[in-house]
Amino acid sequence: MSQDLPPLNALRAFEAAARLLSVSKAGEELHVTHGAISRQIRALEEELGIRLVSKDGRGIKLTDAGMRLRDVAGETFERLRLVCAELKRQTQDAPFVLGCPGSLLARWFIPRLDRLNRELPELRLQLSTSHGELDPRSPQVDATLLFAEPPWPADMQVFELAAERIGPVLSPRYARFAELHRAPAAALLGEPLLYTSSRPQAWPSWAAGNALDSGALRYGQGFEHLYYLLEAAAAGLGVAIAPQQLVADDLAAGRLLAPWGFVETPARLALWQPLRSRDQRAAQLARWLAVELGSES
Repeated sequence: MSQDLPPLNALRAFEAAARLLSVSKAGEELHVTHGAISRQIRALEEELGIRLVSKDGRGIKLTDAGMRLRDVAGETFERLRLVCAELKRQTQDAPFVLGCPGSLLARWFIPRLDRLNRELPELRLQLSTSHGELDPRSPQVDATLLFAEPPWPADMQVFELAAERIGPVLSPRYARFAELHRAPAAALLGEPLLYTSSRPQAWPSWAAGNALDSGALRYGQGFEHLYYLLEAAAAGLGVAIAPQQLVADDLAAGRLLAPWGFVETPARLALWQPLRSRDQRAAQLARWLAVELGSES
């Protein structure tokens, strides 16, 4: 076997010291002594025949060669950490972890979860959500379901499932329901509209799709998350706006109505999987989701 690479321990010691700019901190991170890190770095420099670091007060300073090696080594060790984390999860009995926004999870996915588990029992699906923005590259998930606009990142396999269609919804309990539900879409320009801070462009996009002046929109109560926005609309507090998929069950039950229909946006509901992953269950789940969404359109 070719010995083109220096010893892994030396590279690991150098990467930690270069990232932290401290031999002592690198020793603490790797649970070895200051001297051990120094010896590994010296051995690496001798192996390569070039200086990588110099002393800088109580820390270290990288040479040009040291900075080049730090960048490549850091990226390589991070990729190794991600792959190792995925391999630990992808055992025969490991569940398939799906990241999903809380509103999509609560309003669309959970009502269909029992059917999915019956039809795809081998998937062993585990759902994960986050209060912040979901990271499809997180090593803690196998795939992520979310609304987003193309173009898609080069390091992700993206299964497009359905176009996003958004529209205003309101409850029969709303005080002005009788006046509004038969009125044209322009009637909403004078209405204090419910909105969510996570999608500030939703109302303007809908207005543009209906040839209305988005500058004439009036905003009432705001909510941090779409789930709470739709609960407020269902409680009769006003007119909200949402993707059609997230209100499908409410519309079917008559809990909410969409008198003005829905308009398509550039966004797509899609299942994202990192290309580094080889878990074939993502494609299996994507096929199931596409059929389920298609049956509702």
